[in-house]
Amino acid sequence: MNQKMLKLENVLRFHTVCRQLHSLGRRRTSAQWQCVFSSAYPAWTAQQYPQPWQTDMLFGTALSQYRLLVTKKEEKSRKSQSSSTKSKKEVEVWIGMTVEEMARVMEKDIDYIYEALMNTAINIDSLEADSHLDEVWIKEIIKKAGMKLKWSKLKQDKVRENKDAVRRPQADPALLIPRSPVVTIMGHVDHGKTTLLDKLRKTQVAAMEAGGITQHIGAFLVSLPSGEKITFLDTPGHAAFSAMRARGAQVTDIVILVVAADDGVMKQTVESIQHAKDAQVPIVLAINKCDKPEADPEKVKKELLAYDVVCEDYGGDVQAVHVSALTGDNLMALAEATITLAEILELKADPSGPVEGTVIESFTDKGRGPVTTAIIQRGTLRKGSILVAGKTWAKVRLMFDENGKTINEACPSMPVGIIGWRDLPSAGDEILEVESEARAREVVDWRKYEQEQERNEEDLKIIEEKRKEHQEAHRKAREKYGTLHWKERSFIKYQEKKEQKFLRPKEKTERDSNILPIIIKGDVDGSVEAILDIMDTYDASHECELELVHFGVGDISENDVNLADTFHGVIYGFNVNAGSVIQQAAAKKGVKIKLHKVIYRLIEDLQEELSTRLPCAVEEYTVGTASILASFSVTEGKKKIPVAGCRVQKGQLEKQKKFKLIRNGHVIWKGSLTSLKHHKDDVSVIKTGMDCGLSLDEEKLEFKVGDEIVCYEEKEVLVKTSWDPGF
Repeated sequence: MNQKMLKLENVLRFHTVCRQLHSLGRRRTSAQWQCVFSSAYPAWTAQQYPQPWQTDMLFGTALSQYRLLVTKKEEKSRKSQSSSTKSKKEVEVWIGMTVEEMARVMEKDIDYIYEALMNTAINIDSLEADSHLDEVWIKEIIKKAGMKLKWSKLKQDKVRENKDAVRRPQADPALLIPRSPVVTIMGHVDHGKTTLLDKLRKTQVAAMEAGGITQHIGAFLVSLPSGEKITFLDTPGHAAFSAMRARGAQVTDIVILVVAADDGVMKQTVESIQHAKDAQVPIVLAINKCDKPEADPEKVKKELLAYDVVCEDYGGDVQAVHVSALTGDNLMALAEATITLAEILELKADPSGPVEGTVIESFTDKGRGPVTTAIIQRGTLRKGSILVAGKTWAKVRLMFDENGKTINEACPSMPVGIIGWRDLPSAGDEILEVESEARAREVVDWRKYEQEQERNEEDLKIIEEKRKEHQEAHRKAREKYGTLHWKERSFIKYQEKKEQKFLRPKEKTERDSNILPIIIKGDVDGSVEAILDIMDTYDASHECELELVHFGVGDISENDVNLADTFHGVIYGFNVNAGSVIQQAAAKKGVKIKLHKVIYRLIEDLQEELSTRLPCAVEEYTVGTASILASFSVTEGKKKIPVAGCRVQKGQLEKQKKFKLIRNGHVIWKGSLTSLKHHKDDVSVIKTGMDCGLSLDEEKLEFKVGDEIVCYEEKEVLVKTSWDPGF
């Protein structure tokens, strides 16, 4: 603007100089003529040529006015620029924010976001309120809105340092000392594993087990007469406890495979062999029930050859011992075989330094809180130690052995009960000792943070998949309505929304009846895990959806009843109790509580409950059949009605029942009769061997000789769920 002013001033000055020169020349000319015309025209000469100073003053005034105008415009533009800069709103945004979030932080409606993205490369039709916006889109919206961009620091998480606790490096072989073997007894259900272990430690475990089946892992230290000690893990043989058998194999040194001599190799036998092979653990074969007359140990050995379990009798390296858990025959030979194999393996451990171990089982005791059964694998556990397992930690307040006796320390290979946990760890979690409570909290916080990050990543993947599915559905919908006029398209969409919105109560009840919400409570973590593993095999969601509302360890509480009432669900308890107050509250709210001691009884009950949620099937029961011998027409008024002459071949025809017409093996009509006559009399029943005439409610249907008329009735039959849990 200043350069323009300088140019204008120069032009005006040049123009003024030219006028002055011009006026000077004119004055000289006029002076020569003045003497001639001065007397006649004195006023004309003075007025025709104005003085130069008048012209300069005119241009100076115009120039000053122009300068004032330009200065005011510049000040006005500066003020407007400064005011516009001050009025810019700062908007805090982040990567991956949705359209709805963008509209909220900008204090605009969603349509404003769509308008801002018009005439861009973005497909606005694919955008929904929950669609995520890329960085380019966010910048474009802020730019068009005339706002200021600010990236949120809250969304840019800093990379945290790994604070997790890990196992120590392998110890110096010179520090290792011999340790007792950890032996896991595996095999098929009811093949005598618990009875065998009961004989070894001379306690009545089997008498306490419901149905003679071990319900969860137990760890026991057995002292033999020779002074040797063996730690036994008794894993359940039931099909439900596959994960628990695998966990037992992971912490064990030797597997004793129990096979009944009268039953042979079964499904869980094969599974146990596979677990041992996966864990690379050697096997000792115990052929049980050899006292029975029908026992055939050689048959068992031959059957095991198919699974690469070759006994010493057949040139292999697997020791086979014939035992009878019931009578106690040859049990010492089995123990000696185990000790011999342990000596060959040269099992050793480091008893010094921080403790390392594995949680075998965990449960909540009313008086003692969270309790775990663990196997110590390294170091020596003492009272006051700080332990970390999974996402919880403990300061050891009390330790006890398998008989409930308090102990002061636990060495490698020793099973021990630990009290002092803040929360309940999961069975199979790794136990590590740390130096302080602060360090334990730090480890647990890191593990929870890591789990949260993993969950967030999974959620983002699911959200992205849902977004793609929604975009694809939206694209297909646009293709569906693309050829229609906008009025037709709007009307169809309105009808669809109306159908979805006004769901009839009857339809809602039918929909809800196809969902079974359940709550699972168990005595220990492993039992709940086993039940959940069975539920994972549920494959009949097309019949009835199985919805797990909540699961946990401990007795049934008031909160469980409230949850079941809210979701209209059923509570299943395994080896837990429900107090009288809880049962009364459940009865008042109409909540079912089903308690079981044997796991397959619980699953059978669950199958029955699922079956009650299924709609009844309609089955046809034949009442009688008749063959058509002739066909003719009868005139009633102006109508001709076809009539069939029949003879009842089997059963009887009842007019009130339903009928169907079969021709060449195909049903061509179903309905009811309009008339049934014997000779000329109307009758309601025609029995076997009698002739009759009948007409149908379908007047246009023509009869043919040889057709078959079937009288039947429909009955509703309860349907059983197709889910097969495998046992």
